[in-house]
Amino acid sequence: MTGLRIDVADLLTHAGTRRALRLDAAVADLVGSSARVPDPVRLDLVLERIPDGIVARGTVAGSWVAQCSEGLEDLEEGFSLGFDELFEPEPVEGDTYPIEGREIDLDQLVRDTVVLELPLAPVCAGGHPEVRTELDADPDPETPDPRWSALSGIEFKE
Repeated sequence: MTGLRIDVADLLTHAGTRRALRLDAAVADLVGSSARVPDPVRLDLVLERIPDGIVARGTVAGSWVAQCSEGLEDLEEGFSLGFDELFEPEPVEGDTYPIEGREIDLDQLVRDTVVLELPLAPVCAGGHPEVRTELDADPDPETPDPRWSALSGIEFKE
């Protein structure tokens, strides 16, 4: 059994049963477009048996690392994200998670919770005003953009 596969046989046999868990587990390839989670994440959750299946409520916490999209410095920031999800024997695609025999696997729940919250273009806390000034400056309409200079030699025939 991996660190995120949980045996829930006791919950399946007793309606209304609850179990609190605290897990530290590494999740391989937990990455977004520009940030990644290199270290294990911590899950604090409560599993509760309901008539439809098992509800998992809690938080996943850890830290992500990335490179500042403006200044290229290395960044690291912590996160703590809540979740409230249903595991059931016949899951609804995209809405609930499966109970597989006597086990649930929290891996996909962690991925779905964390990856959606990773920054797309992380920036240092203070930002980079000098970069912003260059990017936000209005170009002179009389001066051609040098990136288009290769097109200036094209002659069109009518």
